[in-house]
Amino acid sequence: MRCRLASRAVVSVAVAALLAAAAGGASSPMAGAAQAAAPCERLLALELPDTTITAAERVPAGSFTPPGGAAPVDVPAFCRTTGRTAPAIHFEVWLPQAGWNGKFQGIGNGGMAGSLYYDRLAAALARGYAAGATDTGHVTENTFDATWAFGRPDLVADFGHRALHLTTVNAKAITEAYYGAPPAYSYYVGCSKGGQQGLMEAQRYPDDYDGLIAGNPAHDWTRFYAGAHLWYAQATLADPESYLPADKLPLLADAVNAACDALDGIEDGVLDDPRQCRFDPAELTCAAGRDDVTCLTPGQVDAVRDIWSGSRNRRGELLYPGLVPGGEAAPGGWARWVTGDAPFTSLHWLAAEGFFRHMVFEDPDWDFRSFDYDEDLAFALEKVGHDLDAADPDLRPLRDRGGKLIVYHGWSDADISPLGTIDYYEDVVALIGAGRDRATALASTRDFFRLFMAPGMGHCRGGPGPDRFDALTALERWVEQGEAPARIVASRVTDGAVDRTRPLCPYPEVARWSGSGSTDEAANFACVPPSGTR
Repeated sequence: MRCRLASRAVVSVAVAALLAAAAGGASSPMAGAAQAAAPCERLLALELPDTTITAAERVPAGSFTPPGGAAPVDVPAFCRTTGRTAPAIHFEVWLPQAGWNGKFQGIGNGGMAGSLYYDRLAAALARGYAAGATDTGHVTENTFDATWAFGRPDLVADFGHRALHLTTVNAKAITEAYYGAPPAYSYYVGCSKGGQQGLMEAQRYPDDYDGLIAGNPAHDWTRFYAGAHLWYAQATLADPESYLPADKLPLLADAVNAACDALDGIEDGVLDDPRQCRFDPAELTCAAGRDDVTCLTPGQVDAVRDIWSGSRNRRGELLYPGLVPGGEAAPGGWARWVTGDAPFTSLHWLAAEGFFRHMVFEDPDWDFRSFDYDEDLAFALEKVGHDLDAADPDLRPLRDRGGKLIVYHGWSDADISPLGTIDYYEDVVALIGAGRDRATALASTRDFFRLFMAPGMGHCRGGPGPDRFDALTALERWVEQGEAPARIVASRVTDGAVDRTRPLCPYPEVARWSGSGSTDEAANFACVPPSGTR
């Protein structure tokens, strides 16, 4: 803590010096704010610890083409600042030239990072935010490329937690230097790897943000890569007879829906709580000597069971929960993550291969079939777990400073098990409510941390259920007005038009239809306590 405070003191001194220069002798920082907001180029003179401002340029309103071949984005006029923090953390801070809402937004990454989401910077800018993002200390065009980590524990630490934290501190200093005042509120938004980053910030750096949104979080990173990415790859690839081709996914998805869709009282192609589904894929077993799209071979049945059951060690202990039934045939679902276009093309395989070859074992010839879930997982946790895993349930420092946290997860996520996120939430409830009854513990946790499960939503987006919602506005109201989100309305868009809305409810509440009106309209649903679930 002393080191962090000292670093911020240095930043504050540097910002104060630049503000004084920008104000030209104005009597107070706010008196010089209008002058400081105009000359973007002055930010080149800003001195920050171990950091160099590499560019500060005005970008006119209109279409902006980011570097590196990223797609053009529509932007208002803004000051684009780029920088580098040692050893190799590249970041950008975008500052609206007019209409700043007085706030800062940090933006997360995906996969193994290595690039910036310029479309999300532009979206934040359009809402009036000053916004910052980082590549986390390396550059790559491949989402799951981990070659940069070979022999570089410093870069692994930057990727795991250091880069976003330092970028946040520096970006807020740049924002203050530009406008002459610090952000009144700071928010973080991220999904997947970005969800891991959000929970890492909440756990290790609770002073960075007033509110955070962590979607579909890969928070328990090392166990997730071993117990999900690698486990699912082994289930479908270790034995050639177990590979499940994408053209069999509609068979599986239809059978799941036939068995379980009506359990929530509505037949709509979405399982509201897949934990209640008891479908056995053995019901789809092919007759002897047969293998076509109307059935699953015995090896394919075992693969589906392994994926749903989760990974276990030799003692039978659950290491990481499996995926849940529902949404298997949705675009971007199992066909992308589990099966790929052919064997050894799925994202689970690509992610596991890169992580273990280059970051854990540092052996380009490592064979995924050799992984020992007792010894090798322990080795991985010892080597990289401290830098990558955001699984600490002690969020009391965030709570005590008044911070708020929204986590969401799609039930039909084919990448990260939604059960892992629920388990983490329950761990937080247990710690926050230690020694108290369940209702009191849950209420105390929901005072600052709320989890929203999204039925039918895939990995951050997609799936058969509603997948578009505005969690940021809900977070702003919670932080700034004390209005805790009792529900967040999500929409499903088909062919450019909204055809279904549903409320997302704070866990463990679930959305229940009133019994009248359209089941495609959120107004006809209420958030109620669950029946038959914890």
